[in-house]
Amino acid sequence: MFLAMVRQSFLRGRRRKALAVATIILAASLITALMNLSIGVGDKMAKEMKSYGANITVAPNSESISLDIDGVDFNPLKGQVFLEERDLPKIKDIFWHNNIIGFAPFLKVAAEVAGADGPVPLLGTRFDVPLLLSEDEEFRVGVRAINPYWQVRGRWPEDEDRAGVLAGAELARRLRLDVGSRIAVRMPGAERLVTVNGILHTGGPEESFLVAPLPLVQELASLPGKIQNVSVSALTVPEDRLSRRTRNGSDALDALEYDLWYCTAYVSSIAHQIEEAIPNSTVRPIWQVAASEGTVIKKLQLLMLVVTVAVFIASGLGISSLMITTIMERSREIGLMKALGASEAEVHLLFLAESVVVGGVGGLLGCAGGAALSQVIGLSIFGSTVAFNPVAVPVGVAVSVLIALAGSLMPARLISRLHPAEVLHGRR
Repeated sequence: MFLAMVRQSFLRGRRRKALAVATIILAASLITALMNLSIGVGDKMAKEMKSYGANITVAPNSESISLDIDGVDFNPLKGQVFLEERDLPKIKDIFWHNNIIGFAPFLKVAAEVAGADGPVPLLGTRFDVPLLLSEDEEFRVGVRAINPYWQVRGRWPEDEDRAGVLAGAELARRLRLDVGSRIAVRMPGAERLVTVNGILHTGGPEESFLVAPLPLVQELASLPGKIQNVSVSALTVPEDRLSRRTRNGSDALDALEYDLWYCTAYVSSIAHQIEEAIPNSTVRPIWQVAASEGTVIKKLQLLMLVVTVAVFIASGLGISSLMITTIMERSREIGLMKALGASEAEVHLLFLAESVVVGGVGGLLGCAGGAALSQVIGLSIFGSTVAFNPVAVPVGVAVSVLIALAGSLMPARLISRLHPAEVLHGRR
């Protein structure tokens, strides 16, 4: 009997029910799309922000010894202790190895260059070389992956080429170098004639450097296999209170907090794991980059939450308006039901059942629309699709049913005020 009454309600009020379902579909589509984007926007934004440079640096332990007097670093070991280049693949062995999207080693020495009035910084690095991992996955190492904003006029030198270099834009202007210029680079006990393959523009101190393939600098400096530091670019999650507590070390955490922190892709936990993997190293997050990433992502997610709440309220008001109109039209039917002995709870149950059906059907259709909408938004903003999270379906349907039920609260009060005698005699 109850189900027959619900079915009859939909058959007689198809137009209003269709409007209610359409309202729920629109709300569910937007909520599902925003929810799907909010889940994936962290990774998308993190990948976008990786174009601004690395967020972790690896250096020898001796670099962390503080001996700063009046702004002058008197650390006697600074620049005298090196890391082993052969240890670099260990960075991809950590727990969060899939979040490591690139790294580049550096070795900076001072060299004499013909025409310069003093020592010229000679920076050795890897530009773009493959690193074969144990899973047969190819991983690219070099500054071209972690510093995509570096621009070269001319061409990049080959990583194994020991006769080609890049001249920083400022150094090239000062020494009147251009693409194809040949210069002699001298260090104690070694000299090499090299060709300027390109002029480097970075907007940073590298524009005053001579940038060369790492093997060439290691050979000139007689430091085979040695590097001074490594810049690492990693995908991380925004910083929160737990992560900020570890800025001075993880000792402040208890065992449970430590496990949670270690198994979360905070920049601090990834740095800690790299430090465990690389012997005699000190790993520091670049907090300015990490904080900027966290701030931007949190603001985006807050904006999506505010829009979702606004959609929830607007849709609830729309459903409420439709339900009030429906109740006013069906007041005689409600009065007759009460006159025949139906309790208020049973009348409420009838309208709530209708709301659940409207919310469920609208929610399912809205989830499908939201999945498509999130892909369109992802393609238009990030240039790639957004992975659909299956949890968005039950959550979207549940929110849709809640919207429909919330919209029925005010109409429920009208049902309580309807008296059978008044509505049956046409007084209301």
